Amino acid sequence: MKESFGTPPAPAALAAKVRTLGPSMTRSMQRVAEAVAGDPAGCAALTVTGLAELTGTSEATVVRTARLLGYPGYRDLRLALAGLAAQQQSGRAPAITTDIAVDDPIADVVAKLAYDEQQTLADTAAGLDTVQLGAAVTALTGARRTDVYGVGASGLVAQDLTQKLLRIGLVAHAHSDPHLAVTNAVQLRAGDVAIAITHSGSTGDVIEPLRVAFERGATTVAITGRPDGPVSQYADHVLTTSTARESELRPAAMSSRTGQLLVVDCLFVGVAQRTYETAAPALSASYEALAHRHRS
Repeated sequence: MKESFGTPPAPAALAAKVRTLGPSMTRSMQRVAEAVAGDPAGCAALTVTGLAELTGTSEATVVRTARLLGYPGYRDLRLALAGLAAQQQSGRAPAITTDIAVDDPIADVVAKLAYDEQQTLADTAAGLDTVQLGAAVTALTGARRTDVYGVGASGLVAQDLTQKLLRIGLVAHAHSDPHLAVTNAVQLRAGDVAIAITHSGSTGDVIEPLRVAFERGATTVAITGRPDGPVSQYADHVLTTSTARESELRPAAMSSRTGQLLVVDCLFVGVAQRTYETAAPALSASYEALAHRHRS
């Protein structure tokens, strides 16, 4: 996974970065990340040596964790922690537990799911690299053709993106069948775009056609919750979604779909903005063509 040391993440993005990148960290780095996200005020007061002692790690581990979270060094991380602590002390509502029990009243289920969806959207927005997003939008805007790969819940998101692109007059295809995906990827070339959607970052049926598209010269994009996963090897641009904690009654596919749909909407709106002179009439035409189906 590529490290970025441009503008450090905003304080509000820190917790989201920990949730997203935590599964890819070593156990010692996870201890550091969990400590800073759990007690930003306390950790902001510590030196790098103090935080290393608190977490039972080394100074090098603390610095590596800071860099993985997007900060050039520990000093920048401490500044972000101080900012996050100030935000929390300003009156933010405390987080609620969102585990859903078998005997929960339906009103509680609604409230918990709504909270989780909001958190997933907020985390995805906070962790989304807008430079990578802008580059993907540019590629889509000028693409001769766009192929989107996804299976299961991610396949539904792939269909959503292609339907949106088609409505503004672009050529786009969604592929959930791995054989068709690969045979179509073979036809791609420079000037085309291939997008792989996989929350785990390791779905073979999605990675294989992306690899083929990459080798054919197409611009490739990965939408994933694991930016360190195998899919990123073949992605020119990686768009990271939130990694939410799953439970028995709320599998990962539910939360991953929410984050993926946000990224897809961002891509679509970005392309529609860039192609407004042709996109607006195309949208109007599609609305008019379907209007009679919605009249009583």
